[in-house]
Amino acid sequence: MSECKTVEDMIRLMSTKIEEMADSISDQEVDLFIDEILKANRIYVMGAGRSGLVAKAFAMRLMHLGLKSYVIGETITPAMEKGDMIVAFSGSGETKTIAELCETAKTLGGRICLVTSKSDSRIGRISDCTVVLESHRDYIRDESSEFEIKQMKGELKSFAPLGTLFETGAMIFADSIISAIMIILNCEEKDLKGRHANIE
Repeated sequence: MSECKTVEDMIRLMSTKIEEMADSISDQEVDLFIDEILKANRIYVMGAGRSGLVAKAFAMRLMHLGLKSYVIGETITPAMEKGDMIVAFSGSGETKTIAELCETAKTLGGRICLVTSKSDSRIGRISDCTVVLESHRDYIRDESSEFEIKQMKGELKSFAPLGTLFETGAMIFADSIISAIMIILNCEEKDLKGRHANIE
């Protein structure tokens, strides 16, 4: 019974942290982010580790809205062109593989939008728009290290370990962006259902 109480307390604590994150978001950053999405020819998304799962979920919802979205690294992802954009999810803004891909996209004329908890970062410095989701990140000696390496070393310890608060907040943020775009495009849930996979 005590273990269940602990889990309930953790849910409530995480909920409180997510509320604090919502209160800290800049309306100007969000407006610019939505504007970049709506004017992009195609939207490419990416992230490492669990942030990559958030990115994939976001790409799926963008597709449901009728927008052209792709996940970087998938075999059917087309070549990037000028007028396309990347949405990168990176809590540190320093993830090596993601940063290198953003830098490559920049040379191809792509625009970069970063969802992060650290705007002053390698990716943040080249981004056309950045949305900061404030979170209490674990102290990391070298934030450019790969996620798997940090995990294997057991360097990160907190009540919500390994960037959980950022990733949870990013997922909620991404879904909220979809809801906002639905209103802008006068889109209804039935429109999204019409594009949902039907051969599962």
